[in-house]
Amino acid sequence: MALTPQRHLDLRLGEKLWQINWSFVLLIGVIAGIGFGMLYSAADGKIDPWASRQMLRFAAGFAAMIIVAVIDIRLWLRFAYVIYAASLVLLVAVEFTGTIGMGAQRWIDLGFINIQPSEVVKIAMILALARYFYASRIEDVERITHLLIPAIMLAAPVVVVLRQPDLGTAILILTTGIAIFFLAGVRAWIFIAGGLAAIAAIIPIWNFVLRPYQKQRLLTFINPELDPLGAGYHVTQSKIALGSGGLFGKGYLAGSQSHLSFLPEKHTDFIFTMLAEEFGMVGGLILLGLYILILVFGCLVAMRSRNHFGRLVAMGVVAAFFFNFFVNIAMVMGLLPVVGMPLPLISYGGTAMLTLLFSFGLLLCVSVHRDVPISPGTADGDS
Repeated sequence: MALTPQRHLDLRLGEKLWQINWSFVLLIGVIAGIGFGMLYSAADGKIDPWASRQMLRFAAGFAAMIIVAVIDIRLWLRFAYVIYAASLVLLVAVEFTGTIGMGAQRWIDLGFINIQPSEVVKIAMILALARYFYASRIEDVERITHLLIPAIMLAAPVVVVLRQPDLGTAILILTTGIAIFFLAGVRAWIFIAGGLAAIAAIIPIWNFVLRPYQKQRLLTFINPELDPLGAGYHVTQSKIALGSGGLFGKGYLAGSQSHLSFLPEKHTDFIFTMLAEEFGMVGGLILLGLYILILVFGCLVAMRSRNHFGRLVAMGVVAAFFFNFFVNIAMVMGLLPVVGMPLPLISYGGTAMLTLLFSFGLLLCVSVHRDVPISPGTADGDS
């Protein structure tokens, strides 16, 4: 029997746990299990150093996901700006106290874990923009002045992340934010004007924003033979591995390109290539099918939510997840330039795994509280 809105307001913890879509949780576990298997393969049949650590991170993230799911959605609304501000503080702190890895300064060492604030800010930005737009009327989003504040909220983390430099995460934050603007009802002519402005900014960005190695990656994307042993090496080896996998692959632990160390970053950015080499096109399509099921679930959650804040949060999570795996897979296939972009639930990474599961927790939270109506005064503490 369907629960009334008032009934949802009074749900106890046990009832909220019952309302969680455990089929979706199982789906996440299946994909993560595939990731553990691929990290085991990447270490040549050893659980250390990657698979074991990833399992521990998944366990911690799984617990966080369930906790996030049962927290009253109105609390996420109320503290959205606080979470966003805290993530910006962490992001700026990287400039002064961050640790350097692989030529970039992106992490803060907390002793027991290295946290990557650029991953955290992706989720914080979704919450903040969803709060800003949840009570906006159609007349509001048609006014440029009403869009200045969210535009600044989106631009601030993008600029800071580009300085680290982390082009992949900056692109993901930007595209996710644009998707929320679109879902909030911003008119098409504003996006067209923004697109024209972006085209006009290409030359200044090339001259003053992009680092030399980023320029080289773009040039190599246009012409892979320009630097086959340098910037073009990653994609060249990736294409060889993808092609050698064929329809059904070479078999688990039997990928020659990955296990003979031709394929770089096989446990992070190029892990989909290793999967496709070992399990072929069929294996790659199965993983894509599982990803699509997550997208479908997220869209259904958004459509069923009675409050606009929940809809925007759900679709923001869906957009971020889609852009994440789309860019990674297109990158390893040579369809997009190489940028640092992990494959969700598969690639090795601490903060990326934790923030992804946190975002899935928000998705489940919207589902659990789908019938909770949120009035415009809720964010200020009113019921």
